[in-house]
Amino acid sequence: MGYRLQEIRKTLSQTGLDGILITKPENRRYVSGFTGSAGLVLISQHSAKLFTDFRYTEQAAKQAVGYEVIRHGTTQETNLQTMLAKAIAGEQLQTIGFESDFVTFQAYTTLKKNLPHCTLEPVELDHLRMVKDEAEIRLIQRAVDIADTAFTHILSFLKPGITEYEVALEIEHKMRQLGAEKPAFDTIVASGTRGSLPHAMPLPNKKLTYGEFVTMDFGAVYQGYSSDITRTVVLGRANAKQQELYNLVLKAQLAGVQAVSPGKTCSEVDYAARSIIEQAGYGKFFGHGLGHGVGLAIHEEPRLSPSNETMKLVSGMVVTVEPGVYLPDWGGLRIEDTVLVSAEGSKVLTASSKLLIELE
Repeated sequence: MGYRLQEIRKTLSQTGLDGILITKPENRRYVSGFTGSAGLVLISQHSAKLFTDFRYTEQAAKQAVGYEVIRHGTTQETNLQTMLAKAIAGEQLQTIGFESDFVTFQAYTTLKKNLPHCTLEPVELDHLRMVKDEAEIRLIQRAVDIADTAFTHILSFLKPGITEYEVALEIEHKMRQLGAEKPAFDTIVASGTRGSLPHAMPLPNKKLTYGEFVTMDFGAVYQGYSSDITRTVVLGRANAKQQELYNLVLKAQLAGVQAVSPGKTCSEVDYAARSIIEQAGYGKFFGHGLGHGVGLAIHEEPRLSPSNETMKLVSGMVVTVEPGVYLPDWGGLRIEDTVLVSAEGSKVLTASSKLLIELE
């Protein structure tokens, strides 16, 4: 974690801040190693402090190596705000950065009240997590492998008559058996006409029917790191329109993967896939970005979208590539891989086949 502290202190120097408060769980874990659900980090040029309560002090002492762990209580004299104010006063810190994209207005008001002699400045830290080190990539790969195995398993489970909810439950159960801490997000299962809903939640009363597309979007969390996969299969034989749209989305997805490489802007990668769908006349039915970063959060920077014209990909980033076509009252499909940006270009971490699977 030492080099991550150095990055925070570099941010202090660049911004002229005396200290930075870190409250976003992903960033708190990234800089300290602490995995508890409650805690606040204060970093200055000379110290690194982690504030937490009785439930986590022992855990924090083991995980947050190099940090001073400060236990706060519930009384006026020992609560978090009082202990934080004492620590800031003790170091004579004047200008404090806070994560304005995460801190609520109420929390900000409380900080202002308890730190009357400090100036609070917004600071953004998520960019520090964009480029993954080798250890992070290994954890993401393990999360990807778990999701891949769950997909292979679910193919033998799918059949007409079972519900979308049962499919989601089986996927999540299998990922847990394989070592996942939890699903990376609420599992998406959309069958038939519901496939036109990109983020359809599985319904307990929607049964799979012969001849339908079934889109499944899910991921695993392994030691904090997430994976993301989407596959669309058909129960029975695909009809001509299903084959046409599947081949179109697959062509776009492969083009998007191929476009992933260091130096490419996020909008260029998005366009590589989007242009194929647009040229086929389905552009208005692909209404979301091509992909997003994956790591300690399931959705993080960089975002592969038409509007992200200046951010360039860097070796070590991990992104999803997930084009789709969604036709109201007909259905839709999406194909998604988790992809590593490498020095040589793109490395697809997802191993599951992308050929159209027809389940007889």
